[in-house]
Amino acid sequence: MRGEEKVNILLVDDQPAKLLSYEVILRDIGENLIKASSGREALEHLLKSEIAVVLMDVCMPELDGFQLAAMIREHPRFRKTAIIFISAIHLTDVDRLRGYEMGAVDYVPIPVVPEVLRAKVKIFAELYRKSRQLETLNAELEVRVADRTAELERSTRQLQESEHRRNLALAAGRMGSWDWDIARGDCVWDEGQKGIFGVDPAFVVTPASIRRLLHRDDWKTIRKILKEARRDAGSYQIEFRAHRPDGEVRWCLGTAAAIRDGANTISRISGVTMDITDRKEAEERQSLLAREVDHRAKNALAVVHSIVCLTRADNIKQYVAAVEGRIQALARAHSLLADARWRGANIAQLIQEELAPYRTPNFDRIKVSGRSISLEPRTAQALALALHELATNAAKYGSLSSPAGGVEVGWHQNGASLELRWAEHGGPPVEHSGTGGFGIRVIKASVESQLDGTVVLDWRREGLRCTISIPHSWQPFDQTQGSAPKPDAHDVAPVEVGPRRRILLVEDEILIAMAMVQTLGYLDFDVLGPFATVSDALAAVEREAIDAAILDINLAGEMVYPVAKALKARDVPFVFMTGYGSEAGTGPFPEARVFQKPIDREVLRQLFVASAPEVIAPKARAFAH
Repeated sequence: MRGEEKVNILLVDDQPAKLLSYEVILRDIGENLIKASSGREALEHLLKSEIAVVLMDVCMPELDGFQLAAMIREHPRFRKTAIIFISAIHLTDVDRLRGYEMGAVDYVPIPVVPEVLRAKVKIFAELYRKSRQLETLNAELEVRVADRTAELERSTRQLQESEHRRNLALAAGRMGSWDWDIARGDCVWDEGQKGIFGVDPAFVVTPASIRRLLHRDDWKTIRKILKEARRDAGSYQIEFRAHRPDGEVRWCLGTAAAIRDGANTISRISGVTMDITDRKEAEERQSLLAREVDHRAKNALAVVHSIVCLTRADNIKQYVAAVEGRIQALARAHSLLADARWRGANIAQLIQEELAPYRTPNFDRIKVSGRSISLEPRTAQALALALHELATNAAKYGSLSSPAGGVEVGWHQNGASLELRWAEHGGPPVEHSGTGGFGIRVIKASVESQLDGTVVLDWRREGLRCTISIPHSWQPFDQTQGSAPKPDAHDVAPVEVGPRRRILLVEDEILIAMAMVQTLGYLDFDVLGPFATVSDALAAVEREAIDAAILDINLAGEMVYPVAKALKARDVPFVFMTGYGSEAGTGPFPEARVFQKPIDREVLRQLFVASAPEVIAPKARAFAH
């Protein structure tokens, strides 16, 4: 038995003896033999089974062989089925031609030679089997081709999508790519590469055209790197400058890597270029900022050192108060400049900040008028010190030492100078000995020596008149330079403190905390704390009696808001303080008041007052609850 699948051979004859003889003859070929005694039965077998060869008698009742062959050929399924006629009477050439016309492949006469019939049937059976195998192989090949085509289409789509994502990534990262075929001498730039160098899409990439787009020193370095890459196939990175055709210079970061072919020869070098101009400019700004911060810090420390060394007082309390006030004046000017990113300070806001501690209890005792203009940083710092000295002198000896007294401050342009006028009124009679103290020397030094301006002091009996004139390029204050002038944080009613005068202090900077404790002690307040963590402060709120609180907003990264919430629940007033600028927020307490560190002693004195119905406004006006 062969390993190949057997095929079906249909034997059709109306005589059983002849069918038996055909079966005996064909038994040895090893195929499946199916017998039919009529044309109708033969058609049934054809419709039910796959037939390789039909062996039929020509002369049969009802449906002869010719008619049966014609019906078989009319069906699309059997057009290629092999048909062999066997006949004992129709043996003429005409009969044979008719048989061939009906689709027969052979015409065998009777008596049948067994070997001949067996050979013919075997050939057609094998031909059918090979045809079926070929069809199967063709079908499998078509499936494989379809699968391979689909796979290639998927790979192509994935490659196109990958290329699209790569182009998007390169474009988003302001990057471009290039490829240099060393063997052919061709170099290709993509759109991103051409965009970085500012050339049009039709730009022809040649060594000469590339050289014209690069800085001379960078071109030498790039050539050296490319030579090394061709020699050892390594990867390299370099920063270089691209000179665009429009004259713009862009900083770039280039990465290159060599590729070897099958013969282990370096055949091409590919690379990526990234536009890093923004990063370079940011690094330069950071470097400049670091130098500027260093310069300003040294200057600030030098000014503070001078204040400490030159300040004179009759006792330690006066000395501390004088030094503290002058440093606070510098700090307020520094905050305004920081808000404007050190591009300038609004003169109106500077004056308001310096005079704010002296506006209570009568808010109208200080009047400020003038056009808002921007002061240079050095001018703002010097003017802040001068204003502080004028205000301190007025609070000790002049119009601000009396509840009925007041001050008018105004400024205007006088040619190329800024002229500021200080006028006191309503205070005690002024008596001037003709010699000025340290405060007057500070004013003159700040304005005349540092700003090359002039100071004119007129000691009238009704109050001091001071005219300050400084060179100034007239420039309106630009609100985009920093935060807009804020309502004065001190122009509100003071905070009512109970008879215990007990204030909770939450501050994690130990030196600031110590200074605050000392200042509050000078003002005869009882300080609870300082506490440096939220948990310690919450525990104090739970167990202690508290009249008011001062809360540092940020405690080493931990926000103080839970303490504020606990105080609000107990109807205890509180204020926030922060070392950050005007951008510092108050979280869930937008109505709360915020003071910059360190809080001035005079501000604290005016802020916290003992219970007195005739001077205390409702708590809702003074504090956040």
